[in-house]
Amino acid sequence: MKVNSAKAWFYVSRPKTLTGAMAPVIVGGAMAWFQNNSLSVVTFVLCLLFAIIMQIDANIINDYFDWKKGTDREDRLGPERACAQGWITPSAMKIAIVITTIIACAVGLPLALTGGWWLIGIGLICVIFSFLYTTYMSYHGLGDILVILFFGLIPVGFTYYVQTHEWNIYIILFALAQGLVTDNLLIVNNYRDYYQDMISGKKTIIVRFGKAFGLWAYLFLGIIACALSVTTLILMKGEIWQTTLLLPYILLHTIAFMKMRELKGRELNKVLGETARNIFLFALLLSLGIVL
Repeated sequence: MKVNSAKAWFYVSRPKTLTGAMAPVIVGGAMAWFQNNSLSVVTFVLCLLFAIIMQIDANIINDYFDWKKGTDREDRLGPERACAQGWITPSAMKIAIVITTIIACAVGLPLALTGGWWLIGIGLICVIFSFLYTTYMSYHGLGDILVILFFGLIPVGFTYYVQTHEWNIYIILFALAQGLVTDNLLIVNNYRDYYQDMISGKKTIIVRFGKAFGLWAYLFLGIIACALSVTTLILMKGEIWQTTLLLPYILLHTIAFMKMRELKGRELNKVLGETARNIFLFALLLSLGIVL
């Protein structure tokens, strides 16, 4: 791959991960539609763009700092990383981090006009923790907490808030469910990289508690998320048939779990792709249930 080429930059953005950023915004938008019977398209698009650009920013930060720490070694099992492979120069990567951070902030700033200027603080927290995840928290078993917060409670909750200017227990439960589902992406990554993370001194929860813990955590996170969602739909006085909308997700999630039990090493990247698909499907099915 040509150094610093458009193809290399497209690769470093990790387009397959962007559905994970979009999913919680869709759920938050669905709840806002349910509450108001309408949706500000401009506000929703700004939330979506902010989430996508911040995800790209986090991916670039992760690529650069993992290279700098020496985590991306030759025995890496996951998809290849641009900085480690020499596809993007470190100096270009640092410039890209600055540019994407500025663009994300510029896109998110107008949301403060509708939601209140205090939302600038929430945006800054998102930026700060996009750095802290790779540089510190993922090495101390705190990555899962960040995923639940920044792919669940914050994007779902604040997408809803900027549309409705309120909070309720339903949006918190849906946000928690989406965060738990999304955390399975990190679970697969850490399950696959168990031995490499041990060597690198990266104390993920799977390194701390073992591969068996990670395997069953993957299954039960999906089940708990579905149970939370179904319970919340019932509390919102949804019809019984609406609670069955998540059945396709449960089926595909179980299939992915069965594959996870059988596969090893780089083969687990297949489960990674299926998990990313299932996360987006969960958001779509849940949003459909909410809107209906």
